[in-house]
Amino acid sequence: MASVLKAATHVFNPLAMPIASSGLIPVWGVIRHRGRKSGRAFATPVALAATRDGFVVPLPWGDRTDWCRNVFAARGGAIRYRGREYAIGDPEVVSVDVARPAFPAPIRAVLPLTGIKRFLRVRRIT
Repeated sequence: MASVLKAATHVFNPLAMPIASSGLIPVWGVIRHRGRKSGRAFATPVALAATRDGFVVPLPWGDRTDWCRNVFAARGGAIRYRGREYAIGDPEVVSVDVARPAFPAPIRAVLPLTGIKRFLRVRRIT
């Protein structure tokens, strides 16, 4: 399963990156992070929702994905959202009940159908 997921992201991410970077779709953004071991810069398109002080990002494959582990290891990174770049920090995994209010009503309504139970919450650093 993990190898299938990895192969799918190698196809999906390059296709999604221009759309997620553009800011045209308000539930997509790009999370920028550094590799834990390599120190290389990475950018990963993600679904997300803005909160009063940061963002929540669904974790459909859990918090053990490389990008999520990288954000935790660095204690932050950056998010490109709606055409702007935001420094982020204080990563924490939260439940769907904590994350749900950040999403627009139509997405809140379908969240239970997705089976996603964990979200990454980060705060904007000013």
